Amino acid sequence: TRRLKHAARQAEDDFPLIGQTMAMDRLRQTLRQIADTDVDVLVTGETGSGKEVVARLLHGWSRRSKGNFVALNCGALPEQVIESELFGHEPGAFTGAQKKRVGRIEHSSGGTLFLDELESMPLSTQIQMLRVLEMREVTPLGTNEVRPVDIRIVAAAKVDLADPEQRKTFREDLYYRLNVVSLTIPPLRERREDIPLLFSYFAERAARRFQREAPPLSAAILKHLAEHDVSGSRSEEHTSELQSRRDL
Repeated sequence: TRRLKHAARQAEDDFPLIGQTMAMDRLRQTLRQIADTDVDVLVTGETGSGKEVVARLLHGWSRRSKGNFVALNCGALPEQVIESELFGHEPGAFTGAQKKRVGRIEHSSGGTLFLDELESMPLSTQIQMLRVLEMREVTPLGTNEVRPVDIRIVAAAKVDLADPEQRKTFREDLYYRLNVVSLTIPPLRERREDIPLLFSYFAERAARRFQREAPPLSAAILKHLAEHDVSGSRSEEHTSELQSRRDL
C-alpha cells in the first residue's frame, strides 16, 4: 500500500502516462525517442485509454513545447463548423462571420495540433487536410491568401484505420500521410497489473479535491479491483476515478 501511494504521488510528475507494466514502459520509451523527430503521429486506442495524454507528452517532450498545443475533437463539431475551426475565416466569409478568426491549424504553428476522433472528420475536410499535410500551408475561408504553417500533427482514432472495414469513408491517402509513426495504446484489460496504481493515483487526487484522507488499499479493495470488469466501452481510467471517489 505504501509503495502504491508513493508511486501514485510520483505519477503526475514522473510518469504522466500512468503504468508500470512492460507495455507502458515501452510506450513511454518510444514517445521519448520520437518526441523531437518532428514527424506526424497516429495514435490508436479505445476511448479513455489516454490518447490525448500521449499527444501532450509528445508536445511537452519536444522542442515544440514552447509553442501552442491545440486540440480539436473532429467528432464534436458539425461539418459546416469544423472547416472554420480548422482553417479560420475572414470577416464576411459566410453568414455570421463578423470578425476574423485564426484557425486551429494556424494557431498551432510552431507547436502541435491534436486531432481527436479522426475517423469522424467529414470527407470534404479530409481533402483539405490532405493539402495541408502535403504543402504545410493553409488558406482561411473568405480569402485567397496562402499562409505557411509549421505544424506537427498528432491524430487519434479509436478504430483501426488500416482496416478498410473500420476505415469506411476515411480517405486512404490521408491515412497514409498521417501514419508516419503509428502508436497503439493497450486497453486497461490487457495491463491489469496497472489497475492498483491507477486506483491509488485517482484516490489521491479525489482525496485532495474533497479534502479527505485517501482510503487505505485493503486486501478487499485490491481483490475487488482485480475482479472488476474493465472490458466495457466506458473510459477505463474514468471508471477507476469514479470508483476512487465512491470509496472515499
